[in-house]
Amino acid sequence: MTQRVCLESWRKQGQYHLVTGSSAPISTGTSGSFAAALASALDWWREAGVDADFTELPQDWLAEAQPAPAAIPMAQPVETKPAPQIGGPTASWPENLAEFSDWWQTEPTLAPAGVHRVPPSGAGHSPLMVLVAMPEEGDRETLLSGKAGHLLAAMLAAMGLARDQVYLASAVPARTALPDWEALASAGLGKVLAHHIRLAAPQRVLVFGRSGISTLLGNGWAQTAANLGNFNHHSGSVAMMMAVDLEALLASPGLKSGFWNRWLEWTGIAQQ
Repeated sequence: MTQRVCLESWRKQGQYHLVTGSSAPISTGTSGSFAAALASALDWWREAGVDADFTELPQDWLAEAQPAPAAIPMAQPVETKPAPQIGGPTASWPENLAEFSDWWQTEPTLAPAGVHRVPPSGAGHSPLMVLVAMPEEGDRETLLSGKAGHLLAAMLAAMGLARDQVYLASAVPARTALPDWEALASAGLGKVLAHHIRLAAPQRVLVFGRSGISTLLGNGWAQTAANLGNFNHHSGSVAMMMAVDLEALLASPGLKSGFWNRWLEWTGIAQQ
């Protein structure tokens, strides 16, 4: 029997492969073997002048070999320097309130350059230290000179305290938009605040702005469910009460009654 097949030949591990497509006569006969048919086909292609493998893709045999692309150097890790600790070395911190007030106004790490800082006011060893998160908008010479300050003055009068009997301070010296309290605590602002409270040495500390300031105080602030407790520093412990900020009390008069009840509870506990 006679067939016409297409042969594409190449050597791979000493074997030939047949693929259908072009024409080459193979006469196998009834007693012929496949090997004989293969040899016949190869002979036919050799006589036709085909003695090498071919590809349909064009090759530019005269083109010069292109150099391998230069290796891209590995990016070197950028060495990041740790942010400076707020307040600088603790050995240089002031050890009395008069020096602290000046330092509060000038220490570069406490506030960005160019912003207006507001100093604390009052005397040390006061019956009450009032601590707010930051100066009120519009404060220039003294803390809480606006609406929040007027509310505080009315509250102090109801408590039987004059403003000059109170040590008034803020956790940061300048007003800041959306401060990152956790980052400030990591940078050491909580230690500065603890040092400030230790120097002021009040009988009690009333905090307005518990969410931010409690983050700064961290483990030094041991509180109850009513945000009443004690703040521990390396020189002792002081009774502390946490409350929402004065702006929130101004915006939601209903919060005032809850604050007043806790104040009465706190002062009653302090007097026992």
